[in-house]
Amino acid sequence: MKKQTSRVADILDLKGHTVFTIKPNETVETLSRRLKQKQIGAMAVSDDGETLFGIVSERDVAYGVAAHRGELHTLPVSALMTTKVITCTPEDSLETAAKMMSALRVRHLPVTDGNKLVGVIAMRDIIGHRLEAIQRTSRLVGNLVAPEH
Repeated sequence: MKKQTSRVADILDLKGHTVFTIKPNETVETLSRRLKQKQIGAMAVSDDGETLFGIVSERDVAYGVAAHRGELHTLPVSALMTTKVITCTPEDSLETAAKMMSALRVRHLPVTDGNKLVGVIAMRDIIGHRLEAIQRTSRLVGNLVAPEH
């Protein structure tokens, strides 16, 4: 029996393909409000919702406090964003994505199909997906050991 490998696309299919983006010229204050409103930890930086310029996270904002102090909220997102963004594709395995995230010490990974931004996955998405798989396996094993009458 061939083991089925979970892919990034599996997570996107579950959580949806909505990508929350912010324009590079919008302020850090606007970014912070949107992160709170959407209850997310990072946003892709894009002018059109498809072309990825960078990514900016709550960690970038926290580090920005030390560097920019009181003016932080007025700065453009482009002042904090990471521009050398590592991405994955929908066809990448979750194992590959998790290894990249762990090695690079990032919690959010933009997903691109060609040059088009199609999603963002978080380490929390991967952990949740794995937990569901473990719970399914546990239920199956439990039913084999003690089948219902």
